[in-house]
Amino acid sequence: MRINDPTLTDTYFIYLEPFGHLNVRGEPFAFSILQLDPSTMGNDKKIGAYYAPEGGLPPQTQILTDRAMFTEAYAVIPKGTFSDIVTSFLPFWDKTRLWVIARPLSGFAETFSQYIMEVQPGGGSDRGETDDSAQGVVFVVKGEVTITLGNEKHTLSEGGYAYLPPKSGWTLRNTGATTASFHWIRKTYESVEGIAQPEPIFLNEKDVPPTVMPNTNGAWATTRFVDPNDLRHDMHVTIVTFEPGGVIPFAETHVMEHGLYVLEGKAVYRLNQDWVEVEAGDFMWLRAFCPQACYAGGPGKFRYLLYKDVNRQMKLSARL
Repeated sequence: MRINDPTLTDTYFIYLEPFGHLNVRGEPFAFSILQLDPSTMGNDKKIGAYYAPEGGLPPQTQILTDRAMFTEAYAVIPKGTFSDIVTSFLPFWDKTRLWVIARPLSGFAETFSQYIMEVQPGGGSDRGETDDSAQGVVFVVKGEVTITLGNEKHTLSEGGYAYLPPKSGWTLRNTGATTASFHWIRKTYESVEGIAQPEPIFLNEKDVPPTVMPNTNGAWATTRFVDPNDLRHDMHVTIVTFEPGGVIPFAETHVMEHGLYVLEGKAVYRLNQDWVEVEAGDFMWLRAFCPQACYAGGPGKFRYLLYKDVNRQMKLSARL
């Protein structure tokens, strides 16, 4: 919250730090005062690290108490659950494994799937997408990959973003010397008569100025790879950034489904009626209308990769 004190000439926020582990409803809060410099918030080029899982398997002495949970409104998949034994493999992908962190589930989140792909040097696919109705977004968090679309090659390093329309026939290879990791978000494209299909997009986060959210003095910003007024697109994948002390100041309750992968930092996130601690490498999966809010935990930026479905009429089903 902002401090309303006429004796203070700079911008300050109170950061509320919860005691406890998961659900802090009704529990006491500690607070500290943080001074924010508006000139360095939301519009700088200092892009931080991108967390990527590495697999492995916990030792037999590992305590089983964890933050993983699945409820009727949301799921939390902490970074500690990304072990070797829960990876998957896909047809036509070589030297590649993946963690499936979201898929359409009836009565939950129904619009998208999300994978964390891990591709060894020389690996990849010459048939990246086998579903002609699927569009995709690739976001690179480790190493680099080369996507070939038609006669053009596009090399994406960390922070690289690609929008890949349906039936585009793309291929992907790790042409580097180290392991590459990227998010692959897929959604069936909902065509609309009179509206053309989007064109491919290749960008890097560092080249896209963040948009500061209104009335936040830079404490909350969104990096948008697609013009939100471009109605050809029926999904958005963005990066949300909070400076230490930044908040979502109300319980967002809306029709869009969400996948939120924490790229950097930590925060306390409200999901439905619960407050949950999250950190880099955690994934939050929200069904439509799940209330959400956020207190950024500091001491650095809190950033996450966000999926949401947008710009289409709600489908109606006939009732007997």
